[in-house]
Amino acid sequence: MSDEDREVTPIEALLAGVNRGEVAARDRLVELLLQELHVLARGMLAREHRRDILMQTTALVNEAYLKLFGAKPTAWENKAHFFAAAKRAMRELLIDAARRRKGTKRNSGQSLVTLGEWIPGAGDATVEILALDEALTRLARLDARQAEVVEYKCLLGLTNAETAEVLGVSLRTVVDDWTHAKAWLKVELAGGVHS
Repeated sequence: MSDEDREVTPIEALLAGVNRGEVAARDRLVELLLQELHVLARGMLAREHRRDILMQTTALVNEAYLKLFGAKPTAWENKAHFFAAAKRAMRELLIDAARRRKGTKRNSGQSLVTLGEWIPGAGDATVEILALDEALTRLARLDARQAEVVEYKCLLGLTNAETAEVLGVSLRTVVDDWTHAKAWLKVELAGGVHS
């Protein structure tokens, strides 16, 4: 079946409307996906092991909405692409909040994540979320696509197939990039891991 013969889903039709600047399409899209965005936000917040609550789920969804539909909205191709952008916006908000908190509290209440939740096979050790973000930044300088694969798969929760679709590469490429990036991150983060 060619792309022309494929039936457009209601979400894709709304995304097309959003991409054309239609406010009604944007509002309907958010209404349809709001529950999924809340589930996504709860999952991301749950990954942080902290004594105090960083942000409430609704606040994270609302702030991500502002980032997504702000001054310069992105054109989304499909639901996977939209959720990748939403997850990335939420991640950036959590990283920014962790940076602000670190600047004001000087190492108290650091945001720790269990490495095994982000990198399968890495075990129950924890690492500071800022260290993970810095490692991803270093990986992006070495291999931008590998860093994107990690971000989409681990931080954004996409499957291999969804990651391949969003990046426009083959499934095999995603699997290879994931294998190499995972090994690199395990070594890179070994010094910042807490037992």
